[in-house]
Amino acid sequence: MTPLPEAFLRRPVAHRALHDRAAGRPENSRAAMRAAIDAGYGIEIDVQPSADGVAMVFHDEALDRLTEETGPIRQRDAKTLGQIALKGGDEGIPTLREGLQLVAGRVPLLVEIKDQDGALGPDVGRLERAVAQDLADYAGPVAVMSFNPHSVAAMLRHAPQVPRGLTTCAFDAWSWRVLSAARRNELRAIPDLARVEASFISHEARDLGAPRVAELKASGLPVLCWTIRSAKEEAAARKVADNITFEGYLPGIA
Repeated sequence: MTPLPEAFLRRPVAHRALHDRAAGRPENSRAAMRAAIDAGYGIEIDVQPSADGVAMVFHDEALDRLTEETGPIRQRDAKTLGQIALKGGDEGIPTLREGLQLVAGRVPLLVEIKDQDGALGPDVGRLERAVAQDLADYAGPVAVMSFNPHSVAAMLRHAPQVPRGLTTCAFDAWSWRVLSAARRNELRAIPDLARVEASFISHEARDLGAPRVAELKASGLPVLCWTIRSAKEEAAARKVADNITFEGYLPGIA
């Protein structure tokens, strides 16, 4: 197991970077990353693949919500995506490599690999290889995570030196209706930790009281959580979580 750097437990982590569309900082944008660095926060970003296999810093599968374009992000090549402005900003969609060059080790960087299978299954690999290639020469504190255990297992194969975690939650029937009840129950138990050699989880804040989370925390596994939106929520989460991923307010830095 590659341990999670201690820096990830000191600084609150800005969800999709320190975004505020009204202030010209769309989520997962360079502007939001720069703001998080200036404020001293860690950064969480998401990656999706371009048509030509480049890891792009973008949350959704489709362009519609975050840009004036429509359709799946994976149907556009990286050059084209880099020219599509994010709503609320004047910059295009960055590649992961561009994000790494911007952060340059100044704050911890947490990279969430979005599911490419569609149902958290084994049809993954291309995006994970691209992420591993981009991270091969990155020297700063970095870690990767995914809801899909198969993605995390792929990162173990392709980049064993990079700390890995599982993004976890209650896997409720509505939010995860693409999964069978049996698969939801299986994932809820977080059974893949040893197989993927995960060194942390990032768990849904409203489910931090789950017995499995308590069991893992008692074992010494670092527990991060998502997504905290107020100081009140932070205070409650920190009774369990070692650190928070936040948005919409500015937490203190220890």
